[in-house]
Amino acid sequence: MKEKYKKDRYSEIILRELARNGRIANSELAEKIGLSPSACLRRVQELENVGLIKGYRAILDHELMGNSFIAYVAVGLREHSTESQLAFEQAIELSDEVKECHNVTGPFEYLLRVETKDLKAFKAFHAKTLGKIKQVTTISTHVVMESSKDDRS
Repeated sequence: MKEKYKKDRYSEIILRELARNGRIANSELAEKIGLSPSACLRRVQELENVGLIKGYRAILDHELMGNSFIAYVAVGLREHSTESQLAFEQAIELSDEVKECHNVTGPFEYLLRVETKDLKAFKAFHAKTLGKIKQVTTISTHVVMESSKDDRS
């Protein structure tokens, strides 16, 4: 079991700043929060070691990457069993189009965030990937027309 980390004012600011800009220089971060660079670095390393900071990543432009079609897909399964869920998750793990897979509560079991080149590519994903997973019984697609807020970018 993971040890619960006791956050304080400094760690809260560090986490907020790193969430905004994971590439911020340690010296700049230290200045923003009012610590010495060495104390700031120790705190960041501690936050990494306890797992509060899981990693750093680049945020890519969907359109420039050729994935301008984005949809959220709600998926219902035939059976509500652990085995059925694991089989579905393993099948989805192989799909490059699925960027997020969430097991959720409500009228369906999963919510997927899917990125494809266009509607034609999505249709192929729908038929050739989702349509071939035997656990899937219902699919409901919500196409993203515009995003007024997206904290991932």
